[in-house]
Amino acid sequence: MSAAQANPALGVVPSHAIRLAGVAKTFGDVPVFSGIDLTINTGEAVAIIGSNGTGKSTLLRALNGLNPIDAGSVEVLGASVHALKGDALRRLRARIGFVFQKHFLVSRLCALSNVIHGMQARRSGPQVWAQWCAPAAAREEALACLQRVGLADKAMQRVDSLSGGQSQRVAIARMLMQRPEIILADEPAASLDPRAGDEVMELLFHLSREAGRTLVFVSHDMEHAVRYSDRIIGLSGGGIALDISATEARPQELTGFFAKPAAETADRPRAVYSGAAAA
Repeated sequence: MSAAQANPALGVVPSHAIRLAGVAKTFGDVPVFSGIDLTINTGEAVAIIGSNGTGKSTLLRALNGLNPIDAGSVEVLGASVHALKGDALRRLRARIGFVFQKHFLVSRLCALSNVIHGMQARRSGPQVWAQWCAPAAAREEALACLQRVGLADKAMQRVDSLSGGQSQRVAIARMLMQRPEIILADEPAASLDPRAGDEVMELLFHLSREAGRTLVFVSHDMEHAVRYSDRIIGLSGGGIALDISATEARPQELTGFFAKPAAETADRPRAVYSGAAAA
């Protein structure tokens, strides 16, 4: 049973959160990937790995429509992402949290005000501009989000005075303010020192598990890929060259995946993962 199925707070959910079929993308005349077929179960944690230029971030951003695709279909939470426009696309994106490598915080504002900004996915107007404009219930929810990332004591501190790890945790709290059903994270630990990076990845994994949220993250850290996922997807040679359970993977073996020529990884048989997310 997946974490989502074990958590009635999420209600009835489909067995899959994300489904890609025949997805292709090019930049100009340069193909990035093609024929991507992938299904990710509700509540599953998935790491996407691969060398630079294999399309990891491009694929991740296609999941919420930030990057258009040239062919195929992307279905997320039962909706065809790239068929949606306007309000319908905004409503879907409100259900998908995104953690970037860069924090994209407003440096002159306090941590609490930055977390309040996460409400912009659900509503608009002055009440989401800063903590002093927000209603009491919103401030309490934002403070609770900071509490969950261990930064309630920094609520009124300007974010430009925080460390890199603390800033990323504020960004995660802002994402939680959306009340997302899926978390996408693009190298969230890449700009942090090893200890802070471990803390951020541990936090994301815990937050996904506690509420049965689906987690998909891009990483160049193979220890993180193994430790914080149920499943590892490797991109190479314009497609998926690796698809295995994290329990079957070893960091040193995954590092070797990067050393192999793209043609070699693309031509070898793909290991297909068929398990469900751990409870």
